[in-house]
Amino acid sequence: MSNIIGITMGDPCGVGPEIAVRALAEMSPADRDQTRIYGNLTTLETARSALGIDIDLAPFVVDLPIEGAPLPWGQLSAVAGDAAFRFIEKAVRDAEAGAIGCIVTAPINKEALNLAGHHYDGHTGMLRSLTGSKAAYMLLASERLKVIHVSTHVSLQEAIRRATTERVLATIRAGDAHLKRIGYAAPKIAVAGINPHCGENGLFGTEDDDQIAPAVAAARAEGIDVQGPISADTVFYRAYSGAFDLIVAQYHDQGHIPIKLVAFDTAVNVSVDLPIDRTSVDHGTAFDIAGKGIANHGNMNSAIAYARKLVNGRAKQG
Repeated sequence: MSNIIGITMGDPCGVGPEIAVRALAEMSPADRDQTRIYGNLTTLETARSALGIDIDLAPFVVDLPIEGAPLPWGQLSAVAGDAAFRFIEKAVRDAEAGAIGCIVTAPINKEALNLAGHHYDGHTGMLRSLTGSKAAYMLLASERLKVIHVSTHVSLQEAIRRATTERVLATIRAGDAHLKRIGYAAPKIAVAGINPHCGENGLFGTEDDDQIAPAVAAARAEGIDVQGPISADTVFYRAYSGAFDLIVAQYHDQGHIPIKLVAFDTAVNVSVDLPIDRTSVDHGTAFDIAGKGIANHGNMNSAIAYARKLVNGRAKQG
């Protein structure tokens, strides 16, 4: 399996081209040789000019065509949405073939993606479809807080329906396996409750007792060091303070809000349980500043560093 990191450029009208170019320019020569950007060379060279960076991009770009490139910065475009999809599709196929070891995704615009006829709720759903996977979990990782989600881009009503014993147990298992892969010998996991105070013995709902607690018990019986359900209004503080290595959040905002509060610029989005490895920045296309050369690429650097950690972890396991 390759050690090469494949960065997908994201929406050509957003900040993806800029943060990809700046990250590439700052790498050591050795790391740069182990990196490819899946995107459009003309667009990337336009971003390079906006940044005032002098680097030959051609050797490091898997160049895919975009009609009319470079497209105007900061504009919603079906052409851009289709291009973003094609960058990802090519990177996935190369990852499946072993040509690259991990995909790092720059931000896409979901509206542009759907305008182009690619009807996905985001990267995770797209990657699940492209790889034929039955399940994939979103894990947000920062230095002091890591969260994996039972569900993400669904309504709160649907999220509660999806918090079945089987799904919660599968999420615990996926999180435990992922942390072991990146170096945790015995991860300490907490499962957040879905209701206030975990339902207060049925006073505020029975889902925690009926659906979540049995999943925790089953995971513990398998030897996983997991506790819960624990009231969500305290468990994130406890994890941030070092009591737990990972929290299983029951729905999108339950996990995203605390991570974005404590690590807005550094958190990495990781797809867990896919047959390929993928990390991502945890921010959007920022159309309002695209092309101005001012986008912060710190989150991209974090996503690339995590990708290299995954590649190295796989090498050690192999």
